[in-house]
Amino acid sequence: MTSTEFEAVIGLETHVQLNTKSKMFSWSGAEYQQASPNMLVDPVSMALPGTLPVVNKRAVESAIAIGLALNCEIAEITKFDRKQYTYPDLMKGYQISQYDEPICTDGWLDLPTDEPRRVGINRVHMEEDVARLIHVDSPTGGVMHSLLDINRSGVPLMEIVTEPDMRTSKQVEAYITALQAIIRYLGVGTANMEEGSFRCDANISVRPIGSREFGEKVEVKNMNRVRAVCEAVEYEIKRQVAAIKRGERIEQETRGWMDGEKVTVTQRSKEDAHDYRYFPEPDIPPIHIGRDWVTKIKSGMPELPLAKKHRFMTDWGLSDYDASLLVDQRSSAEYFEKVMLSVADQSRNDQADFAKETANWLNGEMARMMHEADVRAMGETLVDPASLAVLVRKFQQREINNNSAKRVFAEMFENGADPEEVIQRMGLAAVGDVDELTPIIQEVLANNEAAVADYLSGKTTAIRFLMGQVMKATRGRADAQAVMGLLEHAMSDR
Repeated sequence: MTSTEFEAVIGLETHVQLNTKSKMFSWSGAEYQQASPNMLVDPVSMALPGTLPVVNKRAVESAIAIGLALNCEIAEITKFDRKQYTYPDLMKGYQISQYDEPICTDGWLDLPTDEPRRVGINRVHMEEDVARLIHVDSPTGGVMHSLLDINRSGVPLMEIVTEPDMRTSKQVEAYITALQAIIRYLGVGTANMEEGSFRCDANISVRPIGSREFGEKVEVKNMNRVRAVCEAVEYEIKRQVAAIKRGERIEQETRGWMDGEKVTVTQRSKEDAHDYRYFPEPDIPPIHIGRDWVTKIKSGMPELPLAKKHRFMTDWGLSDYDASLLVDQRSSAEYFEKVMLSVADQSRNDQADFAKETANWLNGEMARMMHEADVRAMGETLVDPASLAVLVRKFQQREINNNSAKRVFAEMFENGADPEEVIQRMGLAAVGDVDELTPIIQEVLANNEAAVADYLSGKTTAIRFLMGQVMKATRGRADAQAVMGLLEHAMSDR
């Protein structure tokens, strides 16, 4: 069989750190990223004898919100369990997690891909993160010793498990980015893979196309960015297909992704649920989730990115590309909507034209200057949405040309300047009136007879030189379209 006769079967397990102020079952701070080692600790996270866990209500509400966003059923009764395994990052010797009664089940997420794809969500369950081990290498090779930082221990963690519904690395990438956007829109986490607040493991198997049977799955870990997940998936698919073609049996195991070498390597045999010896957590009673509570959480949720994207396209005629860029961050989408308030009473066609021009400025000049200034959110810039609306309108109406508009925008970005004040102070109002441009054009033509002759003899590129002379005479304030039309008209009479 050739590789084209196989298909991959892929499911993802994603761990999401929730951005609560305190830990999942104790009171010490959960914002460990910038903290000095072992400063965010308490008797519960240190697993001192006699301590008892207390559930973080805000974490439960965040989990419910994630479940609702993923179209899940929200359990009326959910409970915690002890998941037991021996490793130095678990001071208790077990992790408080959820096994057979998770908080959310049976959901789905539609992928924004060219070919529609719905990925089933098997479950969303709550648990606590573990401590962090820092391995110190020996000068002679290997690990000399390991240091333990308890700060991360007990940070609220959400695990989202998909059904094995993905087939390609592109679908995996689309799922991850869509899930990250949802988490960020909800405001329940940063979903940043590089800082470890969003960790993704992939379960991968292959089978002959058309087969309904699943192959032996391999779990791949240690990917710390979206691109690495995609590369690991692609490598593992090729590895498994090649092994099957050689007549080898795929072993159920956990493999690690080696980003430098771009390969997966064996870590350990894959554990089954019984290996963890789950049993109900005796110190935490089952939690009753009233429907009124769920309704209240749902009413406070924002419009999610996919729905917002469709609305931008339907209501304002934006392209898929422009809408996708704008809704990538909640702050960008909200900023765009504030700019659009200025045309709320105008016709649908006028709104669509204004929306397209606004999207061009936000996805172009605004995005460029934010990148250069290392500003992450549009709401953090000094550009007031109402002021940007003024600039966009003046540019639309050719009261200011493109180069001048960019100069005005730069002033607005750097110091929050008023666009009308900048235009007046810098003398940037466009020279577009026919009566004003005509004598300038006549003078340029009279002073550049050779270029005029070239144009009339068929060298149409000569008009660019003449346009440049007009722009120079007007100090760049002339409207390019108006100049082009007047030049063509003036020379057609010769």
